[in-house]
Amino acid sequence: MEIRADADTSSFSSLFAAVSYGFTSMAMVFINKAVLMQYAYSMTLLTLQQLVTTLLIHFGRKTGYTKARELDMTTAKRLLPLSIFYNANVAFALASLKGVNIPMYIAIKRLTPLAVLVAGCFSGKGKPTTQVALSVILTAAGVLIAALGDFSFDLFGYSMAFVSVFFQTMYLVLVEKSGAEDGLSSLEIMFYNSFLSLPFLMFLIVATGEFPNSLSVLFAKSYSFSFLVILILSLVMGIILNFTMFLCTIVNSALTTTIVGVLKGVVSTTFGFFLLGGVQVHALNVSGLVINTAGGVWYSYAKYHQRKSKAVKLVPDVEAHRK
Repeated sequence: MEIRADADTSSFSSLFAAVSYGFTSMAMVFINKAVLMQYAYSMTLLTLQQLVTTLLIHFGRKTGYTKARELDMTTAKRLLPLSIFYNANVAFALASLKGVNIPMYIAIKRLTPLAVLVAGCFSGKGKPTTQVALSVILTAAGVLIAALGDFSFDLFGYSMAFVSVFFQTMYLVLVEKSGAEDGLSSLEIMFYNSFLSLPFLMFLIVATGEFPNSLSVLFAKSYSFSFLVILILSLVMGIILNFTMFLCTIVNSALTTTIVGVLKGVVSTTFGFFLLGGVQVHALNVSGLVINTAGGVWYSYAKYHQRKSKAVKLVPDVEAHRK
C-alpha cells in the first residue's frame, strides 16, 4: 500500500510540474510579446527579471520562507555553463520575438526536440525510434513550409529563434544533469542561475548600447498604468516560469519538458493568429503550421508510447530478478 501511495504521489508531482510549466510557458510568450511591443530593450527586460528573481529568493531564505541553501562557490562554478546557456536562450528568444510573429516563433521553438535528440545521440543515449525520427522530420518540414508563406518574414528574427533553440537544448540537458548530480532543488538551481546571470547581463546591456537609454525609457513609460501592469506580470511570470521549468526537468526529464513545450504550442499557435497584432493568413503558412503542429503531437505520442513500453518491460525483469 505504501509503495502504491508513493507511486501516486510521484505521478501527481510529475503531472503538476508538467502542467504548471506548460501553462506558464504559454502565458509568458504573450506577456513578453506585449511588453516588447511597447519596450524594445529585451536585454534590460531579461536583466530585470533575473535581478527580481535573485532578490526574492535571497530575502525568502533570510526570512525563512524558502529552504534554499546558502550560496556555495564550488556549486556556482559548476553551474556557470548552465547560466550562460539559459541566458543565451532567453536573450535570443526575446530578440526573435521583436521580429517574428507568435505562431512562427512557436513553430521554430518546436524544433527543440530535434536538437535534444541529436544531443542525446552524441552523449551516448542511442538512436531514436522510427516514429520519433519521422515525427521530428515532419515538424522540421512544417517550419520550412510555413516560413515560405510568412508575409512578415524577418531574417534577423528567424536567425535569433534558431540560435535560441540550440541554447535551450544545451541548458535543458545541463539542468537534468545538475539536478541529479548535485542534489539541488529547482529553487536552488533557479537562484544560482539568476545570480550568475547578473554580471553577464549587465555587461551585455552596456556592450549592446541599451544602457542608459533603456532605463530612461523605462522610467518614462512607468507612468503608464497599463505598461506597468504588463511589466510587473512579466517579472513575476519570469520567476514562475523559471521555477516550473526547472521543476519539470528535475521531476521528469529534459525530454518531457520539450514535449510539454510542443503541446502547449498548439494552443499558443491558435491564439497567436488573433492576439497582439495577429498574422496575415496565407495558405502556405497555415499549412506549414498545421504540419509542424501535427509533427509535434506525433512526436509527443511516440515518446510517451516509447516510455510506457520501457516501463512495461521493466516490470517482468524486476519480478524475474526477485524469483
